[in-house]
Amino acid sequence: MRAALLLLTVGAVVTPLAAQVSQAPRQGLVIEHTMTLPAGTYSLRAPTSLDSAVIVVRGRDITVDLSGVELRGTSLGGDPDQGSGVAILVDGGENITIKNARIRGYKIAIRAVNTRNLRLLDNDLSSNWKPRLYSIVEHESLADWLSFHHNEKGEWTRYGAAIYLQRVEGGEIRGNTVMHGMNALLMTGTDSMLVWNNTFSFNSGLGIGMYRSSHNRVMHNRVDFNVRGYSEGFYRRGQDSAGILMYEQSDSNTVAYNSVTHGGDGLFIWAGQSTMDTGQGGVNDNVIYKNDFSWAPTNGMEATFSRNAFVENRVVGSDYGLWGGYSYSSLIVRNTFERNRIGVAIEHGQDNNIHGNRFSGDSTDIHLWGDKIEPGDWGYPKHRDTRSRDYLIEWNSLSGSRVALRIGNTQNVRAYQNTVNADTLLVALGDTSGVVIEPRLNARVATDILLHSRLEPRPLRDGALVLPSAFAGWPRSTIIIDEWGPYDWKSPKLWPADSSLSTPLKLRVLGPGKGSWRLASARGATVSKRRGTFGDTVVVTPSKARVEDWTVALISGGQTFEYSRFDANASWDVRVFAWSDSTHPLNSAAAFAALLRGEKGAPVLSLTSSRLDYVWFRPKVPGWPLEKVGVAAVTTVDLPSGRYAVRTISDDGIRVFVDDRPVIEDWTVHESRVLEVPLSAGRHRIRVEYFQLDGWTELRAEVVKQ
Repeated sequence: MRAALLLLTVGAVVTPLAAQVSQAPRQGLVIEHTMTLPAGTYSLRAPTSLDSAVIVVRGRDITVDLSGVELRGTSLGGDPDQGSGVAILVDGGENITIKNARIRGYKIAIRAVNTRNLRLLDNDLSSNWKPRLYSIVEHESLADWLSFHHNEKGEWTRYGAAIYLQRVEGGEIRGNTVMHGMNALLMTGTDSMLVWNNTFSFNSGLGIGMYRSSHNRVMHNRVDFNVRGYSEGFYRRGQDSAGILMYEQSDSNTVAYNSVTHGGDGLFIWAGQSTMDTGQGGVNDNVIYKNDFSWAPTNGMEATFSRNAFVENRVVGSDYGLWGGYSYSSLIVRNTFERNRIGVAIEHGQDNNIHGNRFSGDSTDIHLWGDKIEPGDWGYPKHRDTRSRDYLIEWNSLSGSRVALRIGNTQNVRAYQNTVNADTLLVALGDTSGVVIEPRLNARVATDILLHSRLEPRPLRDGALVLPSAFAGWPRSTIIIDEWGPYDWKSPKLWPADSSLSTPLKLRVLGPGKGSWRLASARGATVSKRRGTFGDTVVVTPSKARVEDWTVALISGGQTFEYSRFDANASWDVRVFAWSDSTHPLNSAAAFAALLRGEKGAPVLSLTSSRLDYVWFRPKVPGWPLEKVGVAAVTTVDLPSGRYAVRTISDDGIRVFVDDRPVIEDWTVHESRVLEVPLSAGRHRIRVEYFQLDGWTELRAEVVKQ
């Protein structure tokens, strides 16, 4: 009997019965043994520090089952940016399983640090923290751009995540759902995880992000619509959102059989700052196999300063199918590139093999080039040979494009056995040498290497069949992003048909399927139709008033949805000045103030505008200086009873005065930053002072209703 007991404990973890006592979730609960928590909804605010949590799991061989449990960090209906703290912290330990949890309203739902063999199974971690977005229909705001470049000291935690793993080794993330947050899964210093059968979709940042994380397998996941920075017909940038992000020395990962459509980028690979500084390392030897990266506003796949294999992926309807700046020794094999602006674009690439791909309907199929002048502040070209050279392009099908091969400042390109449509220009060359195009096979290519099993990982047993993607045929125009992120098309929605500033305003009635709707109410406006079906366009005409303030509500299947607009009807008098060292806004404050008062000469530009809202790298208003700009703008508003605020977005310095009283001051050189102060009802004179040094300009000041 004793021998049998010993044999049992070798193959399984045996937990003492006393360790399985149930405890209700509460703030400060520490779990050190296997436990099933009692079902129920628990409103538990988390400590603000991300190093602590509502519940801490600590120890070895622990399973925490939260079936029927919902943890709420904020009240239902509150703004998503109010979530804070960590719901569950796995603090070290080994063989930890957390399953069946439902967690809402936290900055981070589950955080694990220094853990071995972590398993997160079948948790629903949707609707946690995400920031308000300030890009509007007509143009984006630079305040929404993300930066994942540094995470040595946990900088990524500022962006929150449903799951945040730090120095975790081994285990699996399976069957989890994360929607309507910012980031689903972030991994830093995390190796040998199996991430599979999850749904990480409709988030405003990243589906999956890796930093210094290697030997992980990401397979059979739905990672769709992780996007921001897109407005159909106005702008398409992605703002460094992505379905899957791999950064800073994340090597030897497998990404296979995933649906990753409609991401800012589908896949975003960047070697990392250490590589940029030293020329060493990279995000190397990753296998990207049989994924759908279609309909990205920017790049279906982006991979820079690294060596990787891209095999049998699908990229349709993106700006670039694959952007591979400074990629080297990479394999681009049997992928489908269709209806992208450019199929494959590589600058300063070396020793890359583009083999057996199908290009159809791209404007340019393959574009290879090198810039004669590289950025002087990059360390990479100082340590590496970065000439554009040595490509092998063979057995590709190139059809329906204007140009098949566009090659500039590149040496030694060999193109063999490619099939080109008769209406396509085969090659456009500039400043090249050693370009060979022949209809024969290059005997030096070893096809068995291209078919090596490591480049064709087998699907997992019980892996979810997510391909072909459910969104494979959805065009990029189905990306709708409001102030809280991407619309999921599961509920009805009103959205501008074109500009949101038009009067009268055309609104599209969006929704799933062929549902019907009727008008529920219209405050401060009239509506052109009282009932109809999804896909309709209705016209809203505001009532005449000193401010525009209206809300239209429709109802469908018992669900009410609405659209509102507030406009203080301000008229801004804007004066634009060019300053010099003698009137520098930081070094010569009195002289700059005199400049804005007009005591140092006339403005270079005067104008009247209904909105104080400018964003650009190069001025779009004739006469506006490119750099060293000062702006003085004044308006008067008359606000009825209600709650209001003055909101500014600025890059660089800004000051705001209400009735000559200072209310906002950020008189520094900075990237786009949002500031907001309350404003009472009544009549007010608002004065804005602003300066821009160089680079990007963003100046927005507005009265918003709260």
